[in-house]
Amino acid sequence: MRHIPRSVTLRIAFAVSALMCAADSVIAQAYPVKPVRVIFPFPAGGPTDLLGRAVAQKLSDQTGQQFIADTRPGAGGNLGLELAAKAPPDGYTIVLSSPLVAISPSLYAKLNYDPAKDLAPISQIAIIQNGLLVHPSVPAKSLKEFLAWLKALPKPPTAGTAGAGSGSHIAGLYFENITGIKLQYVPYRGTAPAMNDLVAGQIDLIVDQTSNSISQVRAGTIRAYAITADKRIESASDIPTVDEAGLPGFHMTLWSGLWVPKDTPKEIVARLNAAAVDALNDPAVRKQLENLGLQMPPKDQLTPAALGDWQKAEITKWWPMIKAANVKVD
Repeated sequence: MRHIPRSVTLRIAFAVSALMCAADSVIAQAYPVKPVRVIFPFPAGGPTDLLGRAVAQKLSDQTGQQFIADTRPGAGGNLGLELAAKAPPDGYTIVLSSPLVAISPSLYAKLNYDPAKDLAPISQIAIIQNGLLVHPSVPAKSLKEFLAWLKALPKPPTAGTAGAGSGSHIAGLYFENITGIKLQYVPYRGTAPAMNDLVAGQIDLIVDQTSNSISQVRAGTIRAYAITADKRIESASDIPTVDEAGLPGFHMTLWSGLWVPKDTPKEIVARLNAAAVDALNDPAVRKQLENLGLQMPPKDQLTPAALGDWQKAEITKWWPMIKAANVKVD
């Protein structure tokens, strides 16, 4: 066999690499040339779902191709995430998700995908703040008074959750971790029935999305002691943050973002990111965001790298807490 000089081999390899990059660039410039599936791994109708559909519609308007919502609830959202993780990395499957991509590996003993390795971030799209909520019959008028009241109770207070591993449950674990106050968890099939029992005075507290609770707070049927964040929210600027109210650091934010399968060409990820950011900056979408009680992430958090870093930070934050509490979901 004739020996090929190393310099020639390197030139051939460089040429092939250049051709592949050029091909990827051409594909990205043409993208999308067919409808794009957007997987929604949770039941339809929630605030994040509604926002996701608004963003998908705007992406359709921008690109001239349909971004079709594909609702795939099941296994706590992991069914839809697994479908996305195992889809072809061609930009024609996107998934909308939440902190599930950070906490699933800690909660589920057997996952057929790794959200930290098998999905590539596009952009964060919304932040949903929580409120620390109680029934108005609770005698404490402030968060500091409430903490003192809880510590004086003869038995653990009851905390409503949407089930093991839900955001409301993880918030309860975090509350225990920071305050040293043990809670008795009461699981429900979602936070809506839990909220009904809070309004009825059947449970003592719940940490729930402000988008679900502000109307009840305004009606006086429940009381909000604080927003579990470091900044007040525009839709309820009269409610202090936990830092202001006396429980600094109790930050529990629900968030959502868009991901694609790993190895999706970077050019396509960049195009999707640019389109998503444009959609979020659209006045109609931003108005819908406000109407749903959601907040747009800061501009510096709208890049793929920022979402990836945020996901890693959330894994680091929640994994030790979930492990220590020995929370497992089948």
